[in-house]
Amino acid sequence: MTPVELSRTVLRAVRCAVDDGELHVAVPGRTSVTPPGPGGCGDYATNVALQLARPAGQPPLRVAEILRERLVRTDGISDVVVTGPGFLNISLSGTETALVREILLSGPRYGHADRPTGRLVQLHAPHEVRAVVVMDAVARILRSQGALVRTSCAGRPEPEWADILGVDVDAYGTPDAPAPLDVNVRPVPAAPDDPTPLGRDAARWALLRPALHDRPRITADHLVQRESNPLFRVRYAHARTRALTRNAADLGFHAEPGDTDLRGAQAAVPETVVQDTHDTTALRHTLADHPRILQAAAAHHAPDRLARHLVTVADAVLPFLAAVLPRGAEKPSAAHRARLALAEAAGAVLAGGLSLLGIDAPEHL
Repeated sequence: MTPVELSRTVLRAVRCAVDDGELHVAVPGRTSVTPPGPGGCGDYATNVALQLARPAGQPPLRVAEILRERLVRTDGISDVVVTGPGFLNISLSGTETALVREILLSGPRYGHADRPTGRLVQLHAPHEVRAVVVMDAVARILRSQGALVRTSCAGRPEPEWADILGVDVDAYGTPDAPAPLDVNVRPVPAAPDDPTPLGRDAARWALLRPALHDRPRITADHLVQRESNPLFRVRYAHARTRALTRNAADLGFHAEPGDTDLRGAQAAVPETVVQDTHDTTALRHTLADHPRILQAAAAHHAPDRLARHLVTVADAVLPFLAAVLPRGAEKPSAAHRARLALAEAAGAVLAGGLSLLGIDAPEHL
């Protein structure tokens, strides 16, 4: 169950409580679920009971208990605990295995819409390189969410924008047949320098990772292969997951979603690594959050949200990768196959996200 699906489940519980007469409130249009904060537990938490308490005329703890009784009977939810003034802490059943299996089944298309939505979007950008690259990425993300997108530019794009930066513009000049929803893509400030000397991948990252209101840095820092470079960390994390798949094949085993059981890695992995890798909760949360990030990036026309999310995924998966393969005299086990499956799931998310940004996800780095 993804955060988006869990949010809908919480809203269904509210609606049922309203229909049964236990709550007298308007059902909210949306509610958020997030990783539990300090003092919380489980996989996700929501403050919906706190939001509804005043309009319902009941204490938050009573509202939380009403919703808890319904949520705990839902398939896919193993437990619900009320903490603090009324936070609902939700534990999912089979969370990691189901999530990994879903990602591996979808591959780089994890988080994409199942079918076209019928929504038609017209994107238009001024004749400026950052605006055109952002428009190109926004179009890719919108299409991943089922929208039909047409792009146009105020002037004919420069040849190197297509040849080097890989942008694809449907038309130039003033759009003569506006779509039902017109969106002008105009990030401010514009690119301070010509980004094409950086090459496609680094140039697009330099233009897309900053928020649209932030000034992009067009520097060679995006080309260096070291941990201080976020683009390198993302691409390196993906390449490492692909290398693990090849190495596992050499050892005679393959990925199979299941219990990663990282406690068994303590004897084979240095203590500093085990401290970082004993819990896959953070990694699992970042992977489960990917569909929501794509939806938000599409809704707000903000590819920077996706870029920052990929950095979060990379930083969560890199420490874990040291515990994937057997060490020393260890024999490949079910836990190793499960760890490999989790690593491959992270690699699929990284590859899919980079593709939507128009950036290559290398097999070797």
